[in-house]
Amino acid sequence: MDVVSVEPTPEQYAWTFGGAPPLRTVRPGTVLDLWSDDAFCGRLRSTADLASARLDMPYVNPQTGPFAVEGAEPGDTLVLHLVSVEPARSWGASALIPSFGGLTSTDRTATLQDPLPERTWIYQLDRDARTVAFESADGRVSVPLPLEPMLGTVGVAPAAGEVRSSLVPDVFGGNMDCPDVRAGTTVYLRVNVPGALFSVGDGHYRQGEGESCGTAVEGAVRTRLVVELLKGGGPAWPRLEDDEHLAVVGSGRPLEDAWRAGQVDAVHWLAQLTGLDRLDAYQLLSQTSRVPLANVVDAAYSVQTRLPKRLLPPVEAYGGVHRHLRALAAGL
Repeated sequence: MDVVSVEPTPEQYAWTFGGAPPLRTVRPGTVLDLWSDDAFCGRLRSTADLASARLDMPYVNPQTGPFAVEGAEPGDTLVLHLVSVEPARSWGASALIPSFGGLTSTDRTATLQDPLPERTWIYQLDRDARTVAFESADGRVSVPLPLEPMLGTVGVAPAAGEVRSSLVPDVFGGNMDCPDVRAGTTVYLRVNVPGALFSVGDGHYRQGEGESCGTAVEGAVRTRLVVELLKGGGPAWPRLEDDEHLAVVGSGRPLEDAWRAGQVDAVHWLAQLTGLDRLDAYQLLSQTSRVPLANVVDAAYSVQTRLPKRLLPPVEAYGGVHRHLRALAAGL
């Protein structure tokens, strides 16, 4: 088994999905140990650092990658199993950014109100306790929150030569900000171009569902993942699998269209796995699914349709590749 470690220099960061040459070519079965910078490129280090002064737009959300996968062709299924996602710094940062977030005026939801005031929060990490500490601006309130590392971005190059910002989620994955993209999860993505050209990044030390203010506890991370490739069967939308759930992440605006996208693909997936006809699958999904919001702040919103395995007929997605990779990961 090949184990490849990559810690990119700032000059090697990718800022888009598509349009960037591969940083490395890997074979299916490769284990990648990756370092990824935070969404702010480490520029918010104290509460005095404000986004408008410190960030260099649009150079945020740097990606580690892209990686070309040998043998990957359009229509195939790229499989990325996340073995571990761990903080690479002792602190994370969150911020209110002008005209960005779910509860402020934005360029897409325009009002006559002024943007909310800027503010930065620094979260100190306690590795032994596995917490990150929220501190109020006046210092009177401190709350240790569970450390729950995840990747805000994972995606492949889009189809038809399209180049998309690393701030955008869509059918290719991208900036979905889905808390379930974490250790123990397998991500399935449709390959759109030869080699797939996948990237990961945007580490979060924790994030609430919806990412209401637009930023999580942003932090650099080290990610270990296993790359696999299945010929054909590329899903319409990104799919996730962990030990307890199958899930589909749909993205779009308005919010109900993001919900519909995930629901429709989940119905098709459920029908394929169980042999049910489409309407029976629709009915079963209607009585079993949970639908947490991933983000309601990005250029497109992301909504997850989650199906508990315990409520489904016995099925194995993609020939049991998740179970196989979980066992492989245990040996790593």
